[in-house]
Amino acid sequence: MADTKHLDQITERVERLLLRHEDLQHTNQQLHEQVQALQAERDSLKSRLNAARARIDALLDRLPPAPASAAPTTTDTPSEERA
Repeated sequence: MADTKHLDQITERVERLLLRHEDLQHTNQQLHEQVQALQAERDSLKSRLNAARARIDALLDRLPPAPASAAPTTTDTPSEERA
């Protein structure tokens, strides 16, 4: 009788372990799919970022060059008026 009880306990534990294993496999599969989706999203965002950079670079290339002789404007009053 004790052997049967012990065997039943072992059987129950093995069955619980098998169920836990199946749950973990399912969770692992879901996580794997989530990682794949996130990697695809990352790749898409990288591609969009590179395209935006290229458009900005093209716009910057179209800007006219800044004049080299432009003097900065000042709003200071002459030193005689300050005293």
